[in-house]
Amino acid sequence: MIHFTNLSFTYPGAEQPALDNVNLDVPAGDFALLVGPSGAGKSTLLRCLNGLTPHFSGGLITGEVRVAGLDPVAASPAGMSTHVGFVFQDPEAQFVLDRVEDEIAFALENAAMAPQEMRIRVEETLDLLDLAHLRDRPLTDLSGGEKQRVAIAAALALRPPILVLDEPTSQLDPKSAEDVLTALVRLNADLGLTIVLAEHRLERVLPFVDTLLYLPAQGAVLSGDPRDVLAQTALGPPLIRLGKAKGWTPLPLTIKEGLRFVRAEERSLGTAETAVEERSFGATELTVQNVEGGYGRNAVLKGVSLTLRGGEVTALMGRNGAGKTTLLRSIAGLTRPARGHILLNGEEITQKPVAEICRRIGYLPQNPDNLLFAETVGEELDITLRNHGLHPGQGGAPPVEPMALLTRLGLARKADAYPRDLSIGERQRAALAALLVTKPEVLLLDEPTRGLDYAAKDALTALLRGWRDEGLAIMVVTHDVELAAQLADRVIIMSQGEIIADGPPAQVMGASPLFAPQVARLYPDTGWLTVEDVLGAENQK
Repeated sequence: MIHFTNLSFTYPGAEQPALDNVNLDVPAGDFALLVGPSGAGKSTLLRCLNGLTPHFSGGLITGEVRVAGLDPVAASPAGMSTHVGFVFQDPEAQFVLDRVEDEIAFALENAAMAPQEMRIRVEETLDLLDLAHLRDRPLTDLSGGEKQRVAIAAALALRPPILVLDEPTSQLDPKSAEDVLTALVRLNADLGLTIVLAEHRLERVLPFVDTLLYLPAQGAVLSGDPRDVLAQTALGPPLIRLGKAKGWTPLPLTIKEGLRFVRAEERSLGTAETAVEERSFGATELTVQNVEGGYGRNAVLKGVSLTLRGGEVTALMGRNGAGKTTLLRSIAGLTRPARGHILLNGEEITQKPVAEICRRIGYLPQNPDNLLFAETVGEELDITLRNHGLHPGQGGAPPVEPMALLTRLGLARKADAYPRDLSIGERQRAALAALLVTKPEVLLLDEPTRGLDYAAKDALTALLRGWRDEGLAIMVVTHDVELAAQLADRVIIMSQGEIIADGPPAQVMGASPLFAPQVARLYPDTGWLTVEDVLGAENQK
């Protein structure tokens, strides 16, 4: 169904190829998962399947691609659309119309399908993705998971035999992600649809896939049974890492498989007390008091109150639309609350100018590119310092030495690089550098691990822990339960604009059916959340 033979591709002006001599095969009817480090070329590879690469990107492509018997390089992307449905990471980026039913019908109208046949096709597609009850809803009113299912439905309206998805669950809460994956599994099993999906959070997808494709930064693609491929790489979610550390064979891919090994262990693991680490807090204290507000007449926050303290990392979790991003933007001064107060070290900052607030509170949005606009990474830091009157050229004294900060972030060699040419992990660190060069007292991050592989996520976790230990107050909005388990000292869960849970991670996440990490599902009632918790406890016995 899909065949790559010695495929290489180089973007215009690039010195190194984005794809280098790629060989792989995906049989018809397979559910294939494409994984690999950030920047390895996964999105580029996916776009080769429908001709977006090279038709829209330009560049030099060599070797051979065959998809459903066609050559995407020779065919047009429009011609490939009847053979390959494509779903991007952000569903809103591909929406054209305003209403669910209209969006699904759009491709059929472009194909000049007869009205009666079109009506039947739309009804079938609505039922296929369980969207019939949403047919008349505006797309803007849908949840993240519903939007992604509409995007899948629109891609499948022409009945292509292949569906390609680029990180479709990266912006979704656990329940919404589960709904999308359930729909994909049903499409694969019931219709024999060939699915190729790129994803960084393997724990969500591994139980469903037939073939794992590992695209390394350098070297040949590894392809085959997920267990065989994972055994040859350092890549893997906590369940896989734990299985390797404990010598479980074959490697478990699901919690059910992992529980068989846990229950077969000779000695009882007992019940551990949930230890709450005693932390010394820094001087910073940010207080949110009964904050209400949102956008226009839409009240997103409903009396939210909390306190962030220096020397603590707080993970803010909850379903899409719960108000998490709105809360971060309110704290950062980008969205003004309708009611309530925000105080930093006892000083009211609710109505202070954004320029004054951002000197003391750093805010990293979901897309770090929104903060990068200079010609070099070093200039990004210079601009921040100048905006606050802290640049040496203005007679100011930078609170943090810029090159020392870039060195700490692993960007010293990229100081003269164009920010948009960096990998997603490097761009994120460059944006962080531009925020941290003023030495803020509070750092807010919105979905910072979106698009990051496990190595990049571990590196970010280490950096955030270091800044926490230096007294920074940190709040991280995330759908990544494994990140929260690994990083957070405290977890807050929001629902419909209100805080419904607030406490230590083991207490808030441990027994939750939606927010429990893999280790907590394997070892319930122990207080263990990470692989390190398990191995550390066993070493003490």
